[in-house]
Amino acid sequence: MPTSQDMTTELDPGLLDALQHQVAVFARRAEQTRLGGTGQLRNSMDRAAYLLLNRLDQEGPMGVKALAAGMGIDSSTVTRQVAPLVDTGLVKRTSHPEDGRAVVLQLSPRGQARLEEVRISRRQLMAEVTDGWTPDERDSFCTLLTRFNSALSARQSGLPVVQEAAAQEPATQAESTPVSTPVSTSESLPES
Repeated sequence: MPTSQDMTTELDPGLLDALQHQVAVFARRAEQTRLGGTGQLRNSMDRAAYLLLNRLDQEGPMGVKALAAGMGIDSSTVTRQVAPLVDTGLVKRTSHPEDGRAVVLQLSPRGQARLEEVRISRRQLMAEVTDGWTPDERDSFCTLLTRFNSALSARQSGLPVVQEAAAQEPATQAESTPVSTPVSTSESLPES
């Protein structure tokens, strides 16, 4: 089985350098703009809040541990990140439907409305940034970015990175942004 050193030397070093540079530029620009959308909603919701709200919307009410596990971050990080969302009324704490002693986090109606506003703004930003792209180019970019994020996530989790499976299996809602379904983002990048 080839080692990562063997694989790196088999590939074009110039291409790998260009790829890592473009990923670094993308990460910087994404953080600078927060890919927050357009108009008044630009930069109005940080990445951590968006990912938490989106996860709760896609998967329904869940406890802190389940939310943290699904996002690949510590429970303490989720607790810290969700506190302002509870304080502002975007997320509410409720009793677990099967075990009244346990508490689950749930998207509030206000949180649902706010998330939809941000999604609309972010869709507009994606439309503007990819203006002039063909539908096939948008679809290919989304597919490749999803594969890239899935591979990063697998590597971060200590799992083997299997590109063929990533290309054939659809990613989870939390890890993909299908062209026809507006919403999700990968948690592969470190949460802040």
